[in-house]
Amino acid sequence: MLRSVLALALALSAAPAMANDSVAELGTGGLILSRSDAVAMQSEDLFISPEKVTVDYVFHNNTDKDVEAIVAFPMPDISGDPEEMPAIPENQSDNFLGFEVTIDGVAAKPQLEQKVLALGIDIGADLKAQNVPFNPFGDAAKAALAKLPQGVADDWVNRGIIIGDSTADSGQKPVYSPFWQLRSTYWWRAAFPANKDVHVSHRYKPSVGGTSSVSFFNEGQFQNSYAAYKSRYCMDDTFENAVRKAAKDNPDGYPKFYESRIAYILTTGGNWAAGTIGKFKLTIDKGNPKALVSFCGDNVKKVGPTRFEMKANDFYPEHDIDILLLVPSDSNGGDAN
Repeated sequence: MLRSVLALALALSAAPAMANDSVAELGTGGLILSRSDAVAMQSEDLFISPEKVTVDYVFHNNTDKDVEAIVAFPMPDISGDPEEMPAIPENQSDNFLGFEVTIDGVAAKPQLEQKVLALGIDIGADLKAQNVPFNPFGDAAKAALAKLPQGVADDWVNRGIIIGDSTADSGQKPVYSPFWQLRSTYWWRAAFPANKDVHVSHRYKPSVGGTSSVSFFNEGQFQNSYAAYKSRYCMDDTFENAVRKAAKDNPDGYPKFYESRIAYILTTGGNWAAGTIGKFKLTIDKGNPKALVSFCGDNVKKVGPTRFEMKANDFYPEHDIDILLLVPSDSNGGDAN
């Protein structure tokens, strides 16, 4: 139910969105641990906005023995696919979400494990041998590909590791682009003392997908694609009426919004003892008071001009969270839920 706002970089227009003015959000979540019968997630305080995601946990070891476990934070997979442009907050860095973690208030230094795959085959050794960085969206990767010996480049094209610019003139060396997938995971060894709480906090910049207009509303009506949106984001009558009003107020007949989407993977929270989160709190901040926001949740309350809150006890994370934001492309957008 959550996606983010790199759409600010898109050209905004009142016309229907085309395929080339969208960026895809990357679903990211929280910490995971191999299923444990000893350590319970006592509470989780989750905050999501287009600018940041913060998560504060309290874990409790229910046993009389100290427990050591590996805790991991899986980064979303990113692929060098020219047909799809994902929203990557810091695309020149291995830590492309700016992930940080503290344990009982002390900054931790997690290790980073990365795998590089092409057609499901690990090709990390191939990239290392040619001094090609793993991040497919960094400038350094393209610069390194330009220096590949022709025989290596031809081999990598055949193996689905890279693709060449098909528009290159005969006799001209193609411009090569990454086509591999990068899988990154931060991890560390965590100690959970017997019968004690451990406070863990982490934060990162979300991947905010976006479209330069409202893709599901055109020519005065909701389009066929709206059914999928409504199922995913649980839009209500208030939301729909606000979209209609924005379209009516614009002489061109289109609602003057652009879409932002954030996705948060919540279901991994069930891997702790009891399989539930003792006390769960979700806060969503839409940022712009004039933006429209919609997401699925129970007993959601508006607690501020831009903030919405949901609380639950013994919460079972059965579904992930997807958030839709419609942000006014000018100052005339109306405030709504």
